[in-house]
Amino acid sequence: MSRTRLERVRAAVGIASLALQQIEDDLTPDDVDRQELAAILRELIEDTDVPGGFIPAVAQLLTVAAKRAEQIEPERDGDASCPLHEAAALITDNAGPRMNWAARALDPQGDSQ
Repeated sequence: MSRTRLERVRAAVGIASLALQQIEDDLTPDDVDRQELAAILRELIEDTDVPGGFIPAVAQLLTVAAKRAEQIEPERDGDASCPLHEAAALITDNAGPRMNWAARALDPQGDSQ
């Protein structure tokens, strides 16, 4: 039996939740130093895999959802799609760069690794 689209989305969210739990479990002062925390932040935003890290993937997901909402929202008035486009832009324009700045502040030498 094939899984529905919603079930696949729920599974993906579950995987992201497990990753969050793993990070939370390891983020105690005795376990994580500056370099490791910077590496974790970089891992979330790195362009090492298409579409390029967790943060860019979330932004892309919101953009695709916005494009679909444009096609199906009543009267095509932007009530659904506009907030999704704005959320994607905020993630791309603000969250990613700010995470980069934080990683550089924690471990400036880590950029070259």
